[in-house]
Amino acid sequence: MAGFGGLFSSDMAIDLGTANTLVYVKGRGVILNEPSVVAYHSKNGRKEVLAVGEDAKLMLGRTPGSIEAIRPMREGVIADFDVAEEMIKHFIRKVHKRSTFTKPKIIVCVPHGATPVEKRAIRQSVLGAGARKAGLIAEPIAAAIGAGMPITDPTGNMVVDIGGGTTEVAVLSLGDIVYARSVRVGGDRMDEALISYLRRHLNILVGEATAERIKTSIGTARMPDDGRGACLQIRGRDLLNGVPKETEISQAQVAEALAEPVQAICEAVMIALEATPPDLAADIVDRGVMLTGGGALLGDLDLALREQTGLAISVADESLNCVALGTGKALEYEKQLRHVIDYDS
Repeated sequence: MAGFGGLFSSDMAIDLGTANTLVYVKGRGVILNEPSVVAYHSKNGRKEVLAVGEDAKLMLGRTPGSIEAIRPMREGVIADFDVAEEMIKHFIRKVHKRSTFTKPKIIVCVPHGATPVEKRAIRQSVLGAGARKAGLIAEPIAAAIGAGMPITDPTGNMVVDIGGGTTEVAVLSLGDIVYARSVRVGGDRMDEALISYLRRHLNILVGEATAERIKTSIGTARMPDDGRGACLQIRGRDLLNGVPKETEISQAQVAEALAEPVQAICEAVMIALEATPPDLAADIVDRGVMLTGGGALLGDLDLALREQTGLAISVADESLNCVALGTGKALEYEKQLRHVIDYDS
């Protein structure tokens, strides 16, 4: 019967991110990648979900009073419990076209710095959304597995996973975490830094969607060589006379705006290196550091880190999907990775 059940196995791995949620289905790979956004309509104190994912993201910052579009995950953990559960339900349903009579087993990744309360919230949400069994795996381990690092060897591997809400820096050896720290700086913090920079220096107010567009199109972690770099037209509200206006921002300005979050990421890496046992540190000099997560796609971030640490820094192939792929592998090779998946707490 087990083989037969395995054939229609609906077990999944979910990377519940602050910015995007990815769902990996056993044997099929990552089949869903959508923004972690939910739009709902409040009616007599009851929340009625209107849209989830891509459709809801278009509504962010553009909703009338009766509709709210929110991101239920903040800094890698659940900020709005009910909405998060609805979102997970929606994604599970979207993946399962047919109605299955078996409840899936689901593995979710959590930030290393998550408190027991935050972990329980994630577990409860997943069980509430219809899982038979909910396992948790630490995000840095999942990221390292997804990046193809040999984490079960007795050598030091350093992974820096830069997500929307948190950056996780971890040193792994023998399949587990030797040292890890989680700093609450990520893509969101970069967007905020851009918004406040534009407000202070160019007297223009832009929304989160525009800030994200600046970051993804001309974002860079270090000054362009010519002191200016590429430019981008942006639109927002002029704070001096209150009317909408268009202006342009150069890469040099973006680098200046992002200096603080980038510095915070560099510091987290430096502190982790200081706390690493010497033999593992020797391995890291040898192997270098792997960057994963959406934040790893920020232009020249690897160079900025290399200048700070003097180590070889590489960006993972599918950096956006690393955590989901790693969590999925933990699902496929559960026997070997049993010790890193936590089923009860």
